[in-house]
Amino acid sequence: MSTEKKRKFIIDFVYLALILALSYLLLRYALPLLMPFVIAFLIAYLLRRPIRFLSRKLRLPNSLIAVLLVVLVYGGAGLILVLFGLRIAASVGDLVGRIPTLYTSYVVPTLSAGSVWLEDLLAGIDPSVLSALEEIRNQLIRMLGQLVSSLSVWVTGWVSSVATALPGTLIRLLLMVISTFFIAIDYDRIVRFFFQLLGGHTRQILLQIKNYVVGTLFVCLRSYLIIMCITFLELSIGLRIIGVERSSLVALLIAIFDILPVLGTGGIMIPWAILSALGGNVPRALALLVIYLVITVIRNIIEPKIVGQQIGLHPVLTLMSMFVGTHFFGVVGLFGLPILLSLLRYLNETGTINLYPNAAPRGQPPSAGGRESG
Repeated sequence: MSTEKKRKFIIDFVYLALILALSYLLLRYALPLLMPFVIAFLIAYLLRRPIRFLSRKLRLPNSLIAVLLVVLVYGGAGLILVLFGLRIAASVGDLVGRIPTLYTSYVVPTLSAGSVWLEDLLAGIDPSVLSALEEIRNQLIRMLGQLVSSLSVWVTGWVSSVATALPGTLIRLLLMVISTFFIAIDYDRIVRFFFQLLGGHTRQILLQIKNYVVGTLFVCLRSYLIIMCITFLELSIGLRIIGVERSSLVALLIAIFDILPVLGTGGIMIPWAILSALGGNVPRALALLVIYLVITVIRNIIEPKIVGQQIGLHPVLTLMSMFVGTHFFGVVGLFGLPILLSLLRYLNETGTINLYPNAAPRGQPPSAGGRESG
């Protein structure tokens, strides 16, 4: 490599490293602090067109329509969460109420039969061996006691941490709601103010990034909608085969739950299989585990391919970025890092930045317009 090429490579590498470092700091530290205001701005951004439309049709001030729509959005979301929470609480209460019956009907007879079998087995064993087995049993009981104690401490700590974090969560929620009102009322003025602070070229790049990121987010939502439909079909077929009542409705609820990256299908299928096994229906428990394994394998195969095709990344790069993003940033990184890589690819192809050679002609006009459409 010539000196000029080496210098260019070093400059491009440092430039990319700076972008990645700033992105890491933003996602890791700044975004959690600013999350209430980011969510408020996103809600106001989504409401901007309905506000303009209703204001024009009803001939009412934008501020009044903005307040009414924000109240409607938060009121509807709060109502859905309350109803959903009550439903979950009722289901958990019903499950807890059934535990004594399950214990009496299945666990106690199983333990009694096992105890009788063990006594018959140990009847003809040498006393020294029996003494050793007794010592092992005592150790197991002590270990179980320590495990229960550790679990109790963990649950107590978890409840304490939730109680400690609750005031801060309520404050963030209050800030988000109040910020949404102010941003929705003065959305155009706020956007205009920030863009006036920027130079022409910087404004052009930010508009380009905004248009691409918004489009990519919708593409990602469409990709996960496709994955959810595939999961729904797999679950419908599998649950119908094993004879689950209302299999389509159950499959739909699990497919919606599967969108959550932390919980996923296993958050329902595995507890369901365990409860079925405790209830004595071992064949159904095994069938549920098989369905879960099939869905998990198929999803891990199709998710990188579908998401990668939609955002223009290779499946391997998509899978790697999703894994790394989830490891460092959780749910935000699962979506954020693939979108960031897709954005860098787009900016490089349009000539806005120059990270690596590509076939796109340098200086190609970007797709984002010169004016702010939001």
